[in-house]
Amino acid sequence: EHVGLRKLFTGPESFTPDNGFLIGEAPEVSNFFVAAGMNSLGILTGGGVGSVVASWIVDGVPPVDVTDIDIARLSPFQTSRPYLAERSVELLGRLHSTGSWPHSTPATARNVRRSPIHERLEQAGANFFESSGWENTAWFAPDGFEARFELSYGRQDWWEYHAAEHHAVRRGVALLDLSAMSKFLVLGPDAEKVLNRLSGNNIAVPVGQCVYTQWMNEQGGIEADLTVTRIGDERFFLVIAESFHRRVETMLRRSIAVEDRVYVTDVTSGYALLSIQGPDSRTLLSEVTTASLDNDVFPYFTAQDIDLHCARGMAFRMSFVGELGWELYVPSEFAVGVYDRIVEVGHELGLVHAGMETLESARTEAGRRDYGLDMENTDTPLEAGVGFALDFEKPGGFIGRDALLKQREHRPYASRLVQFLLEDPEPLLYGEEPIMMNGEPVGYLRSGAYGHTLGGAMGMGYIEHADGVTLDLITSSTFEIQVAGERYPARASLRPMYDPKNLRVHM
Repeated sequence: EHVGLRKLFTGPESFTPDNGFLIGEAPEVSNFFVAAGMNSLGILTGGGVGSVVASWIVDGVPPVDVTDIDIARLSPFQTSRPYLAERSVELLGRLHSTGSWPHSTPATARNVRRSPIHERLEQAGANFFESSGWENTAWFAPDGFEARFELSYGRQDWWEYHAAEHHAVRRGVALLDLSAMSKFLVLGPDAEKVLNRLSGNNIAVPVGQCVYTQWMNEQGGIEADLTVTRIGDERFFLVIAESFHRRVETMLRRSIAVEDRVYVTDVTSGYALLSIQGPDSRTLLSEVTTASLDNDVFPYFTAQDIDLHCARGMAFRMSFVGELGWELYVPSEFAVGVYDRIVEVGHELGLVHAGMETLESARTEAGRRDYGLDMENTDTPLEAGVGFALDFEKPGGFIGRDALLKQREHRPYASRLVQFLLEDPEPLLYGEEPIMMNGEPVGYLRSGAYGHTLGGAMGMGYIEHADGVTLDLITSSTFEIQVAGERYPARASLRPMYDPKNLRVHM
């Protein structure tokens, strides 16, 4: 009679493959909205989720960044029972332990999606992390080195190997496997019309021309960031980061009217993507192909079908790291042979394998934007500094044009993306650190990496200022980035601090 009563409620909890919510319009069914997968946080976050979904339904666009919670980020295979049985148990623990630490990646449900050259990369010392089910290379280490993952915001024990990869990109030549990137083939007499309606840039270009563009919503917010390459009169090749595969595919298919003669094919699995980057990339590839790679024959941001050792593939001259380089799209069955030839001839040139840590550090130095970090659905191209990829005068316009024209009338913009470099070489940046201007908070970093060439941690973040963010404001102000409660002086720039005139890609 003295024990008392205690109530205990038990019930099923929903855990998603990446601990993010499942919110938004279902890719499979228009106007069908989902609000689920709260990962045991439904009571805590239910009010906010309801507000976001309600606004999304009424306004047609979400009022907040939905990169990590959009239901379209996940793929159908991630609903399989074996996959979820492995992953969900682990993520319950990760939610309250290691999930938010830098470089932390799930250990279960791995090796589900692999590059055609995965085993070769493993033999080369690759350390992998998981992205949208793909095994992506993070960094490479020499034989005999066993990495020890530490829960730390400091330098990991593989730091020096990552730094060597970065320097190889800047001074020599490096190979990066980007096969996880999503790839779509868009065909048909009306393909140009449909793509031009979606794209801020002009897709009506000659065959062989690559186009960098964004897709916007009606309010001018960026929904996708991609390249569109015209590979034939009625053939276009689209490349997008793997995390936005279903979003882009859904936007594309929903934009095709019944009368449009357009056909969309997902060719992601059909091609390996080998990126050869660095000042010596032309010298290396000249031993792999008989095609001329000279500037007058193969200029920057163009594409050609070329021979690649015993295979043929598509070569796009472009660079996300800000160097001379080519992206090779190799049919999957030929990928190992082409890779082996690249490694063979690259040995004399000091070819280095590089992973995504180096892609991130090099692109941050070069000021290249990463969608999902530096840009998302509540940012506009004008705020993000990619207004050069908008063609307001092209026939037919594009989705979001009117909203962006209205914003352009109110310059200077109250929010602009700025690049930062810490003056102290010791602290590291990972993103979300507060930005202080003249001692006052004005924003936070969207992304962070280490600029090994420039000698300090770097990041990009939006500065908010009611009177507009101008060059004069940037140059006349003092900036600090707050790291773990301590403020560090930082340089700020609206232009890339590394190669601001973008000359190196034209070498």
